[in-house]
Amino acid sequence: MRGLILASIALSQLGFVCAGIVFVAENLLTFFEAVMKDSPSFTTAGLIALQLVILVPLSWIRNISKLGPAALLADACILVGVTYIYWYDISSLIEMGGMDKSVVMFNPDKYTMMIGSAIFTFEGIGLILPIQSSMAKPERFEWLLGVVMLIITVVFTSVGALCYVTFGQETQIEIINNFPQDSKLVNAVQFLYSVAVLVGTPVQLFPALRILETKIFGHKSGKKSLKTKWIKNGFRLTMVCICGVVSVLGTGNLDKFVALIGSTACVPLVYVYPAWLHYKGVAETRTAKMGDLAMVVLGLVGMVYTTAVTIINSFM
Repeated sequence: MRGLILASIALSQLGFVCAGIVFVAENLLTFFEAVMKDSPSFTTAGLIALQLVILVPLSWIRNISKLGPAALLADACILVGVTYIYWYDISSLIEMGGMDKSVVMFNPDKYTMMIGSAIFTFEGIGLILPIQSSMAKPERFEWLLGVVMLIITVVFTSVGALCYVTFGQETQIEIINNFPQDSKLVNAVQFLYSVAVLVGTPVQLFPALRILETKIFGHKSGKKSLKTKWIKNGFRLTMVCICGVVSVLGTGNLDKFVALIGSTACVPLVYVYPAWLHYKGVAETRTAKMGDLAMVVLGLVGMVYTTAVTIINSFM
C-alpha cells in the first residue's frame, strides 16, 4: 500500500510538472507573438528547452524551505493575474448586461474531463508533509491547511465560472488568451503568470524527486560524498529532461493532459487509498466499513471511466 501511494504521488507530481511546463511554453508563445510581431518566431519545443535550463539547477535544491522565495514570487505573480481576470470578467459582464448567450449549463459529451481536471486543481496535496516538516511551528499546520484549501476552492471555482459566463463557447484552454492580445496589461499578465508557474515548478517536482531518490539510492547522503551528490544531481537532471520530453508530446492538448493525470494518478489518492486505509486501520462498525468499501469502488470505477473517456476524446 505504501508503494502504491508513493507511486501515485510521484506520478501525479511529475504530471503536474509536465502540465506546468506546457502551460508556460504555450503562454509565453502567445506573449512573444503579441509583443514581438517582427521577431523570429519561437516554437513551443524551444520554449520548453529554455525552461529546462532554469529548472535543472533549481531541482538540485534539497531543502524545500529554500524554495520559499521562489514560491512567494509565484504567489505574487498569480495574485496580479487573478486580480486582473476578476476585474476584466466582471467589467465585461456589466457591459454585456449578463452572461454570454452561448453558455451551456451542462455538457453531456465531455463532462467527464471536468472530473480529472477538478481533482488536478488540488495539485499541492503531495507537498503537505514536506511543508509541514519544514515549518518552525508544525503544530499550527492543520488550521492553516484548512484555510488555504478553502481559499483555493473559492478562487478556482469563481474564476472558472466567471470566465465561462463571460466568453461562453469561445473560452480557450489558457484563459488569458481570451483577453485582448493587443493590450499591454494583458501581455504583462501573461508574462507574470508564466513566471509564476515556472518558478513554482521546482516545488511541485520536490516530492517526486524525494520519493524516487529514496527508492533508488536508499538513504545514501550526498553531504558526505561528493560522488553520491553528483550521481543524484545527474538523476535529477535526467528526470527534468524526461518531463521536458513528455511536455513536448503533450503540447496542444493541455486540457486532455491535465484531465488524464487527474484521472489516473489523483483520483486514487483522493478516493481510493484514504478509504482503504480507514477500512483496514480505523473502521470498526459495519456501517463505516461499508462506507469505506463503497468509496473504494466509486473511486476505482471513476478512475477507469474518466481515464477511458479522456483517452477516447484525445483521439476524436
